[in-house]
Amino acid sequence: MAEEAKEENQEKEESKSEKSGGSNIVLILIVVLLVLVLAIGGVVAYLMLSGDEADDGTVVKQEKVEKKHKRKSEDLAVGPMYPLDKFTVNLMSDNGTRYLVVKMNLEEDGEELTPELDKKTPMIRDIIISILSSKTVEEITTAKGKEKLKEEIINQINKHLDDGEIRHVYFTEFVIQ
Repeated sequence: MAEEAKEENQEKEESKSEKSGGSNIVLILIVVLLVLVLAIGGVVAYLMLSGDEADDGTVVKQEKVEKKHKRKSEDLAVGPMYPLDKFTVNLMSDNGTRYLVVKMNLEEDGEELTPELDKKTPMIRDIIISILSSKTVEEITTAKGKEKLKEEIINQINKHLDDGEIRHVYFTEFVIQ
């Protein structure tokens, strides 16, 4: 009898292990299928949602390209240039040893301004020298600083012109020492 009880216990343990092994496989299959369904659903949702944004993005990109093209053609339409001689000025500093060498061209809005610029060249040079010598090295070493400098030069010169105006200032040489 004791042997029969031992055999029954062994059979029960074997049947339990077979049942638990089978249920583990079913559980693993359910988890894998669930992950697969979620992944497919995520991909489908992404494609559906991104499809609408891609259309909008394409329109925006086309508009940006058109705007850039328009700007480039406008930038290529440069007006007449009025070249100025080289400027060498001391920059504002504590010890006065820093100086700037600049050569620039002034873009006119029309040819009718050239005779007036010829007559007023000494005054224009004085304005530019005054502006340049009032700057520190720190103010004009950055790109933003150079842009502010150009704007200031344009504004000051245009105050003294009657036949037109200066549209842009182009530095053709810019050396700080």
